[in-house]
Amino acid sequence: MTAIPLGLPGVPARPVAERRVSRRIQVGPVAVGGGAPVSVQSMTTTRTSDIGATLQQIAELTASGCQIVRVACPTQDDADALATIARKSQIPVIADIHFQPKYVFAAIEAGCAAVRVNPGNIKKFDDQVREIARAAKDHGTPIRIGVNAGSLDKRLLQKYGKATPEALVESALWEASLFEEHDFRDIKISVKHNDPVVMIEAYKQLAAQCDYPLHLGVTEAGPAFQGTIKSAVAFGALLSQGIGDTIRVSLSAPPAEEVKVGIQILESLGLRQRRLEIVSCPSCGRAQVDVYKLADEVTAGLEGMEVPLRVAVMGCVVNGPGEAREADLGVASGNGKGQIFVKGEVVKTVPESKIVETLIEEAMKIAEQMEQDGVASGEPAVTVS
Repeated sequence: MTAIPLGLPGVPARPVAERRVSRRIQVGPVAVGGGAPVSVQSMTTTRTSDIGATLQQIAELTASGCQIVRVACPTQDDADALATIARKSQIPVIADIHFQPKYVFAAIEAGCAAVRVNPGNIKKFDDQVREIARAAKDHGTPIRIGVNAGSLDKRLLQKYGKATPEALVESALWEASLFEEHDFRDIKISVKHNDPVVMIEAYKQLAAQCDYPLHLGVTEAGPAFQGTIKSAVAFGALLSQGIGDTIRVSLSAPPAEEVKVGIQILESLGLRQRRLEIVSCPSCGRAQVDVYKLADEVTAGLEGMEVPLRVAVMGCVVNGPGEAREADLGVASGNGKGQIFVKGEVVKTVPESKIVETLIEEAMKIAEQMEQDGVASGEPAVTVS
């Protein structure tokens, strides 16, 4: 119940769309692009120079399903900590560099799995691309060119007036071309904006003009609720067209919450194999039980389950029996009792007070049998319909 899945998740046989064809890069052991599963990233909020705190947060992110983690590197003390963090982290570490090119070289030397550079912020970036490309190639270190609306190159701001999709794309492709001049193409690109409409258009244009893998993000998306909605809308629009190879949900919330939202988005689009799925009705005047309470208690009781199990928690006789029969396990509730379905068959009827514990018991039996049968697990999901 507490196992940490460290490998890439399985992908269902029928994804939402054919993936855009892109070149593949390796971010440590994680393949990005070239048809590899879409990976979920986040970023630590600790001071990178505090090695203990940073590694602790990386461990928490790993446990939540994060596959790649980014750490900030604004100071020399942070740069000095990178080697230890990269070596001890269970997942690949990307160094996030702004302002100082010297930290790009430090991150490469430290053994980071990749380096993110923001061309709009790094002083004298263009004239050091040759040296950066040589160092990255020698160490096998991919470069992510990360263009942000809030830090767009001044030359492009003057040309376009603001951070338009065209400005973001031109910035990214210009910087990529500088690396290409030195025969370096181990590149991933992002063009982030806080407006999902602008962001979607930028990525669509970028996808049509290059074959580099793309990292999706709505930058400064906002607090948890708002940021989740904006990210889900933007990622859904792009991933449903096969655009996107890694994602990061940017929330004003703990990083592990970003990972949970990102995983949920991928599962909802069929881009990642589900694990636990709770199907529960939204409740209405027909409901004769507290569906909200039942769904929450069942979800809590089954948290951490590793096998792909669909559990239906239904509150009335209209859709309840049908949904319960379609699920691996389900309950159709009413009149103070609940009919328990396993694989479409009613196995028992229990009082309302026993519904939750009965569902959990039956779920454990099914999970044990599935594990014995070698059913592959994916990543966790709880969906409410």
